Amino acid sequence: MARRALVVLTAAVVLSSILRADEPKKRVSDFTLEDYKGEKHSLSDYKSSKAIVLMFIATQCPISNSYNERMVELYKDYSSKGVTFVGINSNKQESAEEVQNHSKEHGFKFVVLKDWNNVVADTLEASVTPEIYVLNSQREVLYHGRIDDSSRENRVTSKDLRAALDRILAGKTVEVTETKAFGCSIKRIK
Repeated sequence: MARRALVVLTAAVVLSSILRADEPKKRVSDFTLEDYKGEKHSLSDYKSSKAIVLMFIATQCPISNSYNERMVELYKDYSSKGVTFVGINSNKQESAEEVQNHSKEHGFKFVVLKDWNNVVADTLEASVTPEIYVLNSQREVLYHGRIDDSSRENRVTSKDLRAALDRILAGKTVEVTETKAFGCSIKRIK
């Protein structure tokens, strides 16, 4: 009986993933934010990318910080393949100087933008750090959720972001389009 229930549940999960893959994709409007140097960056600047990875990150969140090395590795592994990585800091209490120091300290080679008024976080309904959105060149969301399934790297069993990027680069549909992101809540101005 338990085996039959497991088979039915597995079939439902697979069918749900297939149905979600065929649904119309959410499109992200263009936005412009400044990096910690005050330079402006627009989402439309990355339209020639094979994929755009928007990563909501924080300087003070221990869960986000547990992913710092993994974010650096993801950038190393995928940026040469046409994937653009963009960090977004939407926490009201984290200054541009703090974001700059954090980026340098952890060797971030990707741009980190400051979302001062939570405009981008609110538009995408991002709620935690880290939280990931993978877009195509038309700014359609192909994947939303976590980087992987554990803040402790030695306990990871599902590398969700890597799986999504590998499928995108192979010209395939992302199988699992959404996972539950977990981390510290984004500290909004409201």
